[in-house]
This record gives sequence, structure tokens and C-alpha cells, in this order.
Amino acid sequence: MTVSRRAFQTFLAGLGLSLAGQEVRAASHAGHDVESFMLARNGWVPNNDHLPVLYYRNAAALPADDPASGFERLFTANGWPPQWRWGVYDFHHFHSTAHEVLGVASGSARLMLGGPGGRIVDVRAGDVVVLPAGTGHRNLGSDDDFLVVGAYPPDQHYDLRRSGLSPDELARMAHVPFPASDPVSGAGGSLPALWHQT
Repeated sequence: MTVSRRAFQTFLAGLGLSLAGQEVRAASHAGHDVESFMLARNGWVPNNDHLPVLYYRNAAALPADDPASGFERLFTANGWPPQWRWGVYDFHHFHSTAHEVLGVASGSARLMLGGPGGRIVDVRAGDVVVLPAGTGHRNLGSDDDFLVVGAYPPDQHYDLRRSGLSPDELARMAHVPFPASDPVSGAGGSLPALWHQT
């Protein structure tokens, strides 16, 4: 059987290994290293009734010269194509058409998840947060070098929502396609174990 280099890299990334010294390495992830929590509907912010937020502390060892490229390689290898490098908006918002992963490439920030009065999470370089579709998020404050890589499962395109959804939109959000793999550890990672299709 012949295995492509990309398939082999994906397999190695799932084990926390890489082919080349330049590749980013996933940090080891025993179950206690990944925090998962549910967020209830909060006014106009739907959050997600079925899928928890996943928070990976110190998820990846990043290259010093271009840490964002490290997350881009890791997410790509695990089937979550990166879409942007930037920060997190300083207003409450959510995405109804895509699940989102945020890889903190540099700096630190205090994020509020779940909408106004939601859960506060302090993130720093190397951390990853996976937000199921509908999860509210906002930057409450960050240092000057705060930089995030954002990625989504294949063929999912995010919208930017700052108000509630209609019943039809909520129904569509509940059927956003399920990711095939964990953005940090691949098919054998925490996401397939902690996220269950309804």
C-alpha cells in the first residue's frame, strides 16, 4: 500500500510528531489537557446546544521566526484549512455557518465566550480554542502582539453575526457539517471523542 506524504504527515501530526524540523509539533494531549465546556443560549447569542467549546492550553510548539505559520501547517495537516491571521473582534459576535478554531500564535488576550456575561478565558501563545457554530466570542483586552490564526473545516465559510437568528437560520446552524478531525491532533484527537453528532 502506498501512502502519500500528506497522509503520512497527518498521521504523524495526530501522534504529536513531524517529518521535518520546521514542522510544528502538537503538544501531548492527555484528556486533562483539553478543557471542554458547554455554553447555554444567551439572549441573541445561540451558542451551541450539542457541542462543547474545546480549550487546549499550550497546544503546539511554534517556530520562533513565524509562529503563525506553525499553526497554519498544523491546522492544514489536520484538515482545517487556515483562512486568516489577525486578532479577535472587541465586540460580541458568532458564526452560524461554520465551526471555528483559533490558534494563538503570539501574545495573550482575555476572551469572553458565550456572549454578554459569558465565560472568561485567558489565552496565550500556543493555546487553541475550538468554537462550535453559534458560539459567541469577544476580545476583552489583549497585548500589542496578540495574533491569531483562524481556520474552519473544509468548505465551511464563516458569517459574522451580531444579532439573533431566525428559526430557519437556527435550524441550518444545527446542521453545519461535522468536522472529520481534531484541528490539533487529527482524526484520533479530542474533538471526535468530545463532539458527537446529534
